[in-house]
Amino acid sequence: MFNKFVSFLVLFVTALSGIAQPREAIDFNGGWSFTLADDLQYRRAEFSAANWKKITLPHDWSIGFDFGEEHPAGNAGGSLPGGVGWYRKTFSLAEKDKGNQYTLHFGGVYRYAEVWINGKYLGKHINGYLSFEHDLTPHLHYGNEENVIAVRVDNSLQPNSRWYTGSGIYRDVRLEKRSPIHLLRAETFITTPEVSADKSTLRVQTVLNQTMPGKSGKLHLKLQDKNKKLIAEQTLAFSDSQFDQELSLGRVALWSPESPTLYDLSISLLDNSDHVRDELTYQVGFRHFHFDEEKGFSLNGESYKLLGVCLHHDLGALGAVFNKSAAKRQLLIMKDMGVNAIRTAHNPPAEEFLDLCDELGFLVQNEAYDMWAKRKNKFDYHIDFKEHYIDDLVRFVKRDRNHPSVFMWSIGNEIREQFDDTGIAFTKNMSEVVKKLDPTRPVTAALTETNYDKNFIAQAQALDVLGFNYKYFDYDKLPTEFKGVPLIASETTSALQTRGVYDPLQDTVQLWPASSKDKFVTNGNTDFTVSAYDNVAAYWGTSHERAWLEVKKRDFLGGIFVWTGFDYLGEPVPYPYPARSSYYGIVDLAGLPKDVYYMYQSEWTDTEVLHLLPHWNWKEGDLVDVWCYFNNANEVELFLNGRSLGRQSKTDDQLHAAWKVPFEAGELKAVKIKDGKGVQEVVKKTAGKPVDVIVDIAHDRYAVDGTTDLYFLTVSLVDEHGTVVPDNDMELSFIPQENIAVIGTDNGYQADLNSLRSPKRNTYKGLGVGIIKKENISNVGKILIKTDTFEKEVTIK
Repeated sequence: MFNKFVSFLVLFVTALSGIAQPREAIDFNGGWSFTLADDLQYRRAEFSAANWKKITLPHDWSIGFDFGEEHPAGNAGGSLPGGVGWYRKTFSLAEKDKGNQYTLHFGGVYRYAEVWINGKYLGKHINGYLSFEHDLTPHLHYGNEENVIAVRVDNSLQPNSRWYTGSGIYRDVRLEKRSPIHLLRAETFITTPEVSADKSTLRVQTVLNQTMPGKSGKLHLKLQDKNKKLIAEQTLAFSDSQFDQELSLGRVALWSPESPTLYDLSISLLDNSDHVRDELTYQVGFRHFHFDEEKGFSLNGESYKLLGVCLHHDLGALGAVFNKSAAKRQLLIMKDMGVNAIRTAHNPPAEEFLDLCDELGFLVQNEAYDMWAKRKNKFDYHIDFKEHYIDDLVRFVKRDRNHPSVFMWSIGNEIREQFDDTGIAFTKNMSEVVKKLDPTRPVTAALTETNYDKNFIAQAQALDVLGFNYKYFDYDKLPTEFKGVPLIASETTSALQTRGVYDPLQDTVQLWPASSKDKFVTNGNTDFTVSAYDNVAAYWGTSHERAWLEVKKRDFLGGIFVWTGFDYLGEPVPYPYPARSSYYGIVDLAGLPKDVYYMYQSEWTDTEVLHLLPHWNWKEGDLVDVWCYFNNANEVELFLNGRSLGRQSKTDDQLHAAWKVPFEAGELKAVKIKDGKGVQEVVKKTAGKPVDVIVDIAHDRYAVDGTTDLYFLTVSLVDEHGTVVPDNDMELSFIPQENIAVIGTDNGYQADLNSLRSPKRNTYKGLGVGIIKKENISNVGKILIKTDTFEKEVTIK
């Protein structure tokens, strides 16, 4: 059926933002006007949009609304509206710019985007997650006459997703100026046919948009390390529009999540006079990997477990708006937890997200579709699938195949065609398309049917690796049922938690809802919370501990992708409205880790972990379940007001220490014991009334470009001793004083119906987050954080 293993020697690359002249990428995010209305006269060049709202892209109009049960997307879609919106922008070009080609590039528009330039219709783009571009050149004006871009975005057909999508031009837009004769980025593909300890080979394939004048030209290739040290350089002549050349290299450093070494490659198009006509610059990462049906996954010749999470595309309070510093924050929080792999659930991410994964070191399973021709929602992509899926797949692969982070292509998630024979043809067709465009990476899909004779996607025998979602009880039968194919746990867990909520423990994992017969939980909490103890899951899932233990002990499973790294907007299983965001995340929507974060950190990193839960504010006599996540030690000893309550260890089936403790006010302390000695301790104290806030400002680590950077202010409500108060929440007002704009606020509570754009936010379990931006990056900013009884001014340097 399949070879015993699938092995790949690969080089991966990503385009740099800086491109040498004459090619120039022009930031096109500023100066737009927007209206949430619909009239075809808006497309006309002569129409005046003077009264429209002035905005800067990226933009998501849905996130600015209040949550509401009346919105047709439902709570699965985040309880926010869609609709139809129009965007317009005017710009000028100098007479001297005539003769260049201008292409307008959209990173992502949700949904059904139609574009006009100076009243001329350029076309309609269907897929809401893929980038697209239009050649503006034939329709442009130069000199004193302005140009007008008009974009209609239609997200009115609802529901069209199982999660929050956002609405509008939610990713970056750029205008690219280039020479009439230039290299085609989409046709440029860079690989390494050979990677070894002593030598590697770099292969560059690219295409010109037309034949060079005089029917000949030169291509100059230069590879440097990040210190500008020359690794290889070559100039080659060619006489047509196709170019394919290999460079022989000596020893190079290999890329991995632990050491994401990148090199700079420039591809310069020269004319016969050695003038640069065009140049593309890429970041190159060298590595090789291997999937084996028995031993799992290996990277650069070493056994390597994929420790992954699934991530949706929204960024919490920002909605669908892509912001690189916010995405960097998410990724670094995951990195600190020990994550080395990301699954893009369930659509192509922003191009800049993959840039971050290249640079920070994450392996990415890049996913194309959540559905094929069979629907999951009434108005989802199935409507357009048959007509557009091949073209969209081609653009998807060509866009992302030059990223070091992308190591697998997924053509679908829990596709319903796996249950009938239409799945065979679709799978073969898509796999063939992907492999023709990129033979260096495996093709996979995330499946649920674990019987071969019933799984028509697997029967196509066209996938290099099979991913299975959940189905823990079937893991051991998979190697027999699907012989000769490497396997991964492509989606696991679906455990449910609200940060800071601690219900009394049950003896077993509770399933909320209990089965497919129930849409919502019938015995849940009246405040729409779920306990943060790791003991509640959706009926198809299980606890975090069990899911990881099931994968950890099976070498044939190449790795795990936990559902999910972060809470996300929409899909608030197990509750109906007013719940409006998910409970699955290891980290909440505000970016605050839940307790189980430290279970993963204790298992997936060498960081010294000692995390004690819950808080220590209870009623006298309450019997409290106390847990402790830890690593690098034999056991933990617990003390209550100085009295030892005994030592506990982890076991093969339990990844935490646990006690039942009658509450008494004071101090609960855990001490990590290694070789009989205490090596680390952590304390929980009973908190009094809130009298102040402590503000932690996170920016420097998440900075990217100085212009779009955000500041994340974590506000802790504390008593007179500085202890966080978990049971007396207060409203915070984030009031700009100087050089500050408030972008959003959040607290991680899944049923908080206050708009995420509001500058006011209640703390939740003592914590809240404000997201702010400097209006002038060079100047100091000041913001006042105020409650009804006290306030604090914070300086942002």
